[in-house]
Amino acid sequence: MTALLVLIYAAFISLGLPDSLLGSAWPVMRLDLGAPVSLVGYLAMALSAGTVVSSLLSSRLVARLGTAKVTIISVFMTAAALLGFAWARRTAFLFLLALPLGLGAGSVDAALNNFVALHYQSMHMNWLHCFWGVGATAGPMIMSFFLASGRSWRMGYGVIAALQFALVAALWASRGLWRGKDGAGATRGHTRALSNREALRLPNVPLALVAFICFSVTEITAGLWSSTYLVGVEGMSPAAAARWSAAFYGGITLGRLLSGFLSLRLSNPALIRGGQLVCVLGAVLLMLPLPASISALGFVLLGFGTAPIFPAMLHETPRRFGAKVSGAIMGLQMAVAYTGGTFGSPLFGALAALTSLKLLPYYLLAAVLIMLAASELLERRLAARGGGA
Repeated sequence: MTALLVLIYAAFISLGLPDSLLGSAWPVMRLDLGAPVSLVGYLAMALSAGTVVSSLLSSRLVARLGTAKVTIISVFMTAAALLGFAWARRTAFLFLLALPLGLGAGSVDAALNNFVALHYQSMHMNWLHCFWGVGATAGPMIMSFFLASGRSWRMGYGVIAALQFALVAALWASRGLWRGKDGAGATRGHTRALSNREALRLPNVPLALVAFICFSVTEITAGLWSSTYLVGVEGMSPAAAARWSAAFYGGITLGRLLSGFLSLRLSNPALIRGGQLVCVLGAVLLMLPLPASISALGFVLLGFGTAPIFPAMLHETPRRFGAKVSGAIMGLQMAVAYTGGTFGSPLFGALAALTSLKLLPYYLLAAVLIMLAASELLERRLAARGGGA
């Protein structure tokens, strides 16, 4: 299983590579393609739409094809879409390519998260998402290398597409490692894949989904608006604010690395609760009338606090609801997480336009407290039923 785990880690690095690529390349891409600045937001929404759809379909796809085939097909789709981005000459093609890129990302994300939740310890789930952070960091670095050397953004996309195709080859060559473990053929056995509607009706699933939505609202909104808040409210220079924004993501990556070790001694519910309380502390720190350099530590605490929550909630899925239905519920959780991330941040932007950027800490605190309440109520109900499904 060690070789397979290494391959899954590599798949999550590749999953993170394109996630931060569009934002880093867009200032140059839009000039080359003659596109307005605002178009990137619509492209991101098209990507999210594809991801949500494939997350909802992931359980049935895995039941029919197995995790190995779904992963191979999904990574191939993302590789082909990224290569298409490198060749695109019109923005209309970017929208067409955003759909397979999003579809591929959502399928592999939900399928691999459920596979790791079923077959590996909690520490591996934390490190899995830490490796996603490695990929998300490496993507802009690769693009920056080509832009700094005077080469086209297309080469950056081309190189990352080539890395994805190399992963497809590695996955194909090692498909025997998955045999008997990846859930293929469930629809031909005594059980069938649960529909999304049936999964949604299971006890306590709505509470879990509320927690996932609020998590994404917290993480995505804090990451996207941190620099703007520090410049507009705390009076920082853009360069200093950008460093603190990077520190937020650094807190996530470091936190997930450390959470892997902590999971050897602490349960998933304890990691979830601890992370949420750290997030509360981070939001409160932003509210206090402190010097900017101290107040900005609130974003680092928010990053560090969110780090264990998402992996731990994913890893808890089989315990909470049972291994037989975890695939369907995992797809639902990933879908609502992407939905929360897509709409939570623009919602804050609309509210800030009506009020002030000073609303950000209160907005984040509200999301964290709702997440905390949903998680605690879910744990109490599970304990009353004897620890889970």
